[in-house]
Amino acid sequence: MAAPLNLEEGKSSTRPPHFKGHFYSWWKVRMHDYLMAEDNELWDIVLDGPFVPTIEEKDGEKTILVQKPRQKYEEADRKKIENGFKAKTLLVYGIGPDKYNRLSACESAKEILDCLKTAHEGIEQVKESKIDMLTSRYENFKMK
Repeated sequence: MAAPLNLEEGKSSTRPPHFKGHFYSWWKVRMHDYLMAEDNELWDIVLDGPFVPTIEEKDGEKTILVQKPRQKYEEADRKKIENGFKAKTLLVYGIGPDKYNRLSACESAKEILDCLKTAHEGIEQVKESKIDMLTSRYENFKMK
């Protein structure tokens, strides 16, 4: 994880860390810490996705889960939904307008982080390929 050479941005406990398109791994760790400091549930929401209130309904012999109607939401349901929007808002505040255009269609904090991760770290196959390439370059270097 490389940190930027020039830390232009001041450290603030009231604003999320700003991602300018470089040093994604560094920003992700800072955003993790920021969200955990705000509320320890926020990072879980980013990783797991938004909370959807459900109720059990009988369908003949089976019991199935269906989404609750808004009128039946309890206070705990509303709080969890609110935390989902808070996590999304803090992530959006942490990105610039150039990245926002790419992420504006995302509906949850998890989708935003997944899009950023794919764009800046690649999918698992790409990461494994890079590791293999760098390992072989290192081994060839040792031989020379």
